[in-house]
Formats: sequence, C-alpha cells, structure tokens
Amino acid sequence: MKIRAPAGRMGRLWLRRRLATARRGIDLLDRRLRILLRERERLRLASDRTARAWAAAQAEAETWTLRAATLAGEQALAPGPPAEITVEWAEVMGVAFPGRVCCRFPDPEGFAASAAVPVARHACRAALEAATRHAAAREALRLVAEETATTTTRIRALRERWVPALQEALAQLELGLDETERAAAVQAARARRGGSSPLA
Repeated sequence: MKIRAPAGRMGRLWLRRRLATARRGIDLLDRRLRILLRERERLRLASDRTARAWAAAQAEAETWTLRAATLAGEQALAPGPPAEITVEWAEVMGVAFPGRVCCRFPDPEGFAASAAVPVARHACRAALEAATRHAAAREALRLVAEETATTTTRIRALRERWVPALQEALAQLELGLDETERAAAVQAARARRGGSSPLA
C-alpha cells in the first residue's frame, strides 16, 4: 500500500497525525469488539434457550391440537383472527437488533366444542410466542455476529496494512529529511569556511 504524503516536515506531521489516528482507531475498535463479543455470546445463549423453548412449545401444541381435533373435529380448529406481533429493537455499539417481542392475540370467537379446544388454543399461542422469541433471538445473533466479523476485519486492515504503510512512509520521509538536513549542514559548513572543499 503506497501512501502519498505531503513533502518535507509537513508530510512528517501529516503522517504522524494519521498514524496516531489509526492507533486510536484500533484501540476504539478493540473496545467495540470486546463488547460485541460479549453480546454475541449472550445472544447465542438466548438463541439456544429460545430454540429449546420453541421445540417444547411446538410439541405441546401438536399434542393438544391432535387431541382437540380428535374430540371436537377439525372444524373446531378453524383459524381465527391473526395475532399481532410487535418487535422492540435494542442497540449495542451502534448495532440495532430485535430485542423484545410481544404477541397480542384477539379474543376467541364462538364457543369451544370441547374442553380440549381452549387448551389447544392456549398451547398454539404459547408455541407462536416461543417461535417469535426464537426468530428475534436468531436475527439478533446474526446481526451482532455480522458486525463482529466486520469490526474484526477493520481491525486487521488497520493493524496489518494501514499502520505498517504509514510507518514505512514515515520512516522513508524521515530518512529523506535527515539526508537533506545533513546535506544542508555540510553546505553551511562549506560556506563558513569560504567555500573550500573539506577534501582539499
């Protein structure tokens, strides 16, 4: 990576400022990465927990739906009005992700043909709530994991490419400035001696 810096002392100042900014950026990104890694782990555990809850709720809903259909007939299980799902968003280090999910269910219509129907309805609602919580947890994990990977890539780019390129450009510029200053010192010494060559 070739850095194009201004010439002379101005270039040295320019490169030093960019190098300081890059190092400060690495520090900030490291801090962000640590926080994101903790959040990713928390969300992974939440996703695992909600997956288990969803599997259990789904099995319960299937059991009671089968019982209700057997006792009251499939027409007793006709779908009612849809549920309303609300997602509240959370944010960590600038990453927005689904935080909390609320399900609102309309009041059931008509009467139950069997005692198993209300239990089946309740089990199906619990399964839907568990499914939405799991979907939100998985999406939150995906978004935070994606941002964690992006932050890791940025840190690597700064550490492995940008900082070394700035350091190399600064070293070359300082070497050139040192040579220029030495040449100027030699010329000044010659001028003081009346222009005679030091080898003469």
